[in-house]
Amino acid sequence: MRTRSVAVLTLAVALAGAGSPPPAAAGTPVPVADRTTPAAGPIASPIDRLLSGMTLPQKVGQLFTVYAYGADADAPAAADAATNRRLYGVDTPAQVVSKYHLGGVIYFAWTNSLQNPRQVTALSNGLQAAAGGVPLMISTDQESGVVSRLPAPATQFPGNMALGAGRNVLDAFTAAQITGRELRAVGIGQAWAPVADVNVNAANPVIGVRSFSSDPILTAGLTASQVLGLQLGANTSAAAKHFPGHGDTNVDSHTGLPVINHTRAEWNRVDAPPFRAAVTAGVDAIMTAHIVVPALDPSGDPATLSRPIVTGLLRGELGYRGVVVTDSLAMEGVRQKYGDDRVPVLALKAGVDQLLMPPNLDVAYNAVLTAVADGELTEARIDESVRRILTLKQKRGRLSWTPLDPGAAERTVGQPAHQRAAQGVTDRTVTAIRNDAGLLPYPGTGKSVLVTGWNSSVYNNVPALAGSLAARGASASALVTNLPTDAQITAAVTAAGTTDLTVVLTSRAWDTTTADPGGRQQALIRALVATGRPVVVVAVRDPYDIAHLPGVTTYLSTYSFTAVAMESLAKVLLGVTAPHGRLPVPIPVAGDPGTELYPFGHGLSWRTS
Repeated sequence: MRTRSVAVLTLAVALAGAGSPPPAAAGTPVPVADRTTPAAGPIASPIDRLLSGMTLPQKVGQLFTVYAYGADADAPAAADAATNRRLYGVDTPAQVVSKYHLGGVIYFAWTNSLQNPRQVTALSNGLQAAAGGVPLMISTDQESGVVSRLPAPATQFPGNMALGAGRNVLDAFTAAQITGRELRAVGIGQAWAPVADVNVNAANPVIGVRSFSSDPILTAGLTASQVLGLQLGANTSAAAKHFPGHGDTNVDSHTGLPVINHTRAEWNRVDAPPFRAAVTAGVDAIMTAHIVVPALDPSGDPATLSRPIVTGLLRGELGYRGVVVTDSLAMEGVRQKYGDDRVPVLALKAGVDQLLMPPNLDVAYNAVLTAVADGELTEARIDESVRRILTLKQKRGRLSWTPLDPGAAERTVGQPAHQRAAQGVTDRTVTAIRNDAGLLPYPGTGKSVLVTGWNSSVYNNVPALAGSLAARGASASALVTNLPTDAQITAAVTAAGTTDLTVVLTSRAWDTTTADPGGRQQALIRALVATGRPVVVVAVRDPYDIAHLPGVTTYLSTYSFTAVAMESLAKVLLGVTAPHGRLPVPIPVAGDPGTELYPFGHGLSWRTS
């Protein structure tokens, strides 16, 4: 099985590297109807039988994927029931599914859907029982790294840019395969991953380390690997996002409408290869972006609502036959030009199939029904999208549902073999960028180490790194400062003055307007460097921070603040393992994005003990 997987993976990556399939000539799209309408004749297939027996309201419900509040399908907490009542007019998640004949549900921690394997599995079973004749496709955003929804004990991988630093297609496959298996064990059949955007803009506020790389071919190969890992390795549906490419923007489409000014030639060279690779690998779904690309559609409409982009480019030129899904319809990028009643209708007219998280489900659902009644949309057009959705469900075994065993899910999620694999993958991603004085590897035994700086409330990476260092003989202490006050900077400087080595963790210290207002992380590092004591700075998110940290002579990047990343970092710092990662993006000079401070592919290493 492993040999077969590697062979298939190698073929897909070779195709991705070649940029295949090549785009068709402009203006010659493949007709959508030719690829989706069944031949005339008697109804025979399970999908035909299902579709023929569905009412229009049931068909329209299949188009929507939304969230509902509550850890239990039938008995949510009082506060969750109240929220469901306000949003949907019913109390329970099961009632939301039944009322709107939903095709899909998406899980979030903030909807109380994701607590532990037993609870998630029971919730999935309960929602499927409410779905009636057509089971749900349950989904979540499990990209790994900074966007990971399924909590511990689920196996955590370091995320896409770390995989880009590792440059190992089999590691990308393994990460996706294990992630997919754990999702499927708790009833989640669709991961909104991988991110196929090419992050060519270091100031990108929304993609960053969610991207594999700034290199289109590296991104394409790893995108194909993860599609195959999820689908071939775990029978879990993948969704490449965000078409036609969200990598070159300094605007977040959650809060605004980005404009990407790539020419058509630049789009073909930079943005298209990962999506072509995903199509080649047979990706089940492709998610649209709420971005304007004038070279692809001069109308000013976001890609999600653009027929030239969805039907002409994605369906026609790239030849994509699977499900096209919107990004969340609650995001401002898709709501600036049209009302919430128009957006779902225009998305369907553009060629989209699946409508994700409208801000008001009742408004969106009834808008589509009204559009059919008024003749703006035909029932045949609705059938076209429902057929694709049902085909996806059939491919992943979701046209029938057998209740899952919560105990089996608990044994699968986070099992030791998965954790060992995650650690092995992560050990190959840490990147050493600067080691001017040869401070690293550091002899930890008998030495005192202060770990300070930015800390995730989920992963507690500052104390996690201190614990990993202490386990290897260092006398390590932790001082969380996050975005430090002057008093916290003074405390860190005082602690560093009596410590052999200080390790400072940073997160997007380059962004002094949004992520780190006022540059407090930079101020902390300046104060620590001024002590003259040995200081190592480690970026645990974007690798770009070093450009804004004059005086730092020892600098690494993990691209991740997960527990496995901190364990890998500790091993590199103390020379247990060598750093193997290489920059998957260039680091530009601060204030001069056209000049490289460190080039793509840069990475140091050293001998280990």
